[in-house]
Amino acid sequence: MMKQTLLCALMLTFATLPAGAANLVKTYSYFSVGGRTLGDIQNQLSKNGPEVKSTGSRHPGATKMAFTTRISYAQSAGSCRIADAAVTVKVKVILPEWRRPRKSDADVRLFWDTLSADIKRHEERHVEIAKNHARLLEDALKAAPPQKTCEQAKAKAAAIQAAELAMHDQDQVRFDRVEGVNFESRILRLMRYRMQRVQAGQLPPP
Repeated sequence: MMKQTLLCALMLTFATLPAGAANLVKTYSYFSVGGRTLGDIQNQLSKNGPEVKSTGSRHPGATKMAFTTRISYAQSAGSCRIADAAVTVKVKVILPEWRRPRKSDADVRLFWDTLSADIKRHEERHVEIAKNHARLLEDALKAAPPQKTCEQAKAKAAAIQAAELAMHDQDQVRFDRVEGVNFESRILRLMRYRMQRVQAGQLPPP
């Protein structure tokens, strides 16, 4: 069963830089998968897929991400507040790319098309979860109440970030857990749907 674990390196930076808006920077990279049969493809995914440090194993796809938070502070008589905040999440989506043999069975091609599309959808959902939490983090920082000193304001900002990123990690793990449980039934359902569309002429033959 495909179980994908998020690769997540969280980098938090404080700076007095101009404020922006919650921003997403996304890149893609691909690893090669060879083979002619379903067994070959499975072995290639296990051998060449990205290694997840938290599990020590390789997975058919992964998303690496880093959060960067930039905060500016405004001090006045007796108080210090967060004047503005900008959160950027940088993600790198790692996906498989099948070097399809010239002669490969139609059922293998159908399975690959279905599986690779599901892997991409899965990783894109990880990206969406991260982006949503980046926006929530930015909003929470901007709404933080003033503190007596800027040191206290910075400590408050750090607490807000820690709480929001903890919720982010929980949401990512929860998503993986649900996806893992439903993987087999989902792939079979998607394959039936694709085959019906092929037979109806709505998709080219695999």
